[in-house]
Amino acid sequence: MSKKAMLVIMDGWGLGKVKSADAIQNAKVPFVSSLYSKYPNTTLITCGELVGLPEGQMGNSEVGHLNLGAGRIVYQELQRINVAIRDGSFHNNAVLVNAIRTAKKNNKTLHLLGLVSDGGVHSHINHVKAILDTCKREGVTDVAIHVFTDGRDTDPKSGLNFVKELEEYIRQTVGKIATVSGRYFAMDRDKRWERVKLAYEALALGKGQHATDAITAIEDSYAHNITDEFIKPTVLSKDGAAPTIIKD
Repeated sequence: MSKKAMLVIMDGWGLGKVKSADAIQNAKVPFVSSLYSKYPNTTLITCGELVGLPEGQMGNSEVGHLNLGAGRIVYQELQRINVAIRDGSFHNNAVLVNAIRTAKKNNKTLHLLGLVSDGGVHSHINHVKAILDTCKREGVTDVAIHVFTDGRDTDPKSGLNFVKELEEYIRQTVGKIATVSGRYFAMDRDKRWERVKLAYEALALGKGQHATDAITAIEDSYAHNITDEFIKPTVLSKDGAAPTIIKD
């Protein structure tokens, strides 16, 4: 008869390194203690790349359970993209390449919309950089970036530096920043149309606040004590030029 094994998960039962600060080590747990003393045992790494997260990022219940159940590394979305960028397969992503080539074939502007920060919850600035690299490889230069500033998963005034970083990368690759909007408006998840409407009008109609460039838009917001998350949708254009809006 084959032997059976049991997987028992005890949430919150950790292995602390400092006994004086570890409730588990100071508790009387004779049965579990006997398992440690009588049977072979080892530990598992529950953070970073070995559970499908970026190096140095702590794990959580969902990630731990997922990797235990699969018996292998299960890459989270953030790390899956990171790995694809690292090994170069990102630039061959069929959906991405097809979108870029379609814009090029039809002489259309390629629009990129997303959160520009290193928060790693919904996006990462390195990912938009990789898309710009792919555009450059494909010979597409007409790229409009619609920046959503963070301030929730990052410092509330870190957006300025992220935009400066992005603009420097644009100078090395392709594209331009067409609009700036705080995630409060562009990424609302409470079904508040009055917020989304302002972002939509900036993106598709060129309506709303105007500024000559993204850095000016953000600095003006800071001057009025408006932090990244709440920057009002702003359309960017210089010297009376028509704004770059999303259209057919």
